Amino acid sequence: MSDSEHLAWLQDWYAQQCDGDWEHEWGVKIATLDNPGWTVTIDLEETDLEGHEYPRQDVNRSTQDWVWAWTAEKTFHAACGPGNLTEALGIFRTWATTIAP
Repeated sequence: MSDSEHLAWLQDWYAQQCDGDWEHEWGVKIATLDNPGWTVTIDLEETDLEGHEYPRQDVNRSTQDWVWAWTAEKTFHAACGPGNLTEALGIFRTWATTIAP
């Protein structure tokens, strides 16, 4: 899958969660890290993914090429290197579509 497909899928997933209430309390956050890298936080509260666990996965290829992903407290978390944002989004997509196709 292309990098842009992961982002397009995430946009669609987010839009499906928006019901007039969910988006006022929950959401998706993508931010930068100072090491450098990215962080992704996706609220799972009141979604089909709530209550499902993604066991922590750490992939460390180098100081610039890494991705970590896990769930905790009804939230999907990912942190990754500066060139791994779409890989992190792909991990969420693969997990989410396995849980709620």
